[in-house]
Amino acid sequence: MKSLLGTLVVLATFVTLCNSQCYLIPNKNVALNECQDLDGVSHPLNSVWKTKDCKECTCGQDAISCCNTAAIPVDYDTDKCQKIFNTETCTFTVVEKKDPGKTCAVTGWVL
Repeated sequence: MKSLLGTLVVLATFVTLCNSQCYLIPNKNVALNECQDLDGVSHPLNSVWKTKDCKECTCGQDAISCCNTAAIPVDYDTDKCQKIFNTETCTFTVVEKKDPGKTCAVTGWVL
């Protein structure tokens, strides 16, 4: 019984630490062996692509699965600093609001 409880505690910890941001889009074109994304673009079944907002998507039999690939800063001084997203590198930079040339310390990120 103790080992079961220990296993559940470990699993709960992993679920808590994993903050993946994913969503599903039902596949309406199953008969055509393709998926149509939210922009109306068709993708072959089992293909993988990256969206303009840095999400990685996969065309599956029943749905398109899309997940965020950019680590998001969450632990920084939000009063003094702001996060800026670079769509070319799919990364965030945290800079001072009054002086965007100065970066801010970030101690926590989520994916």
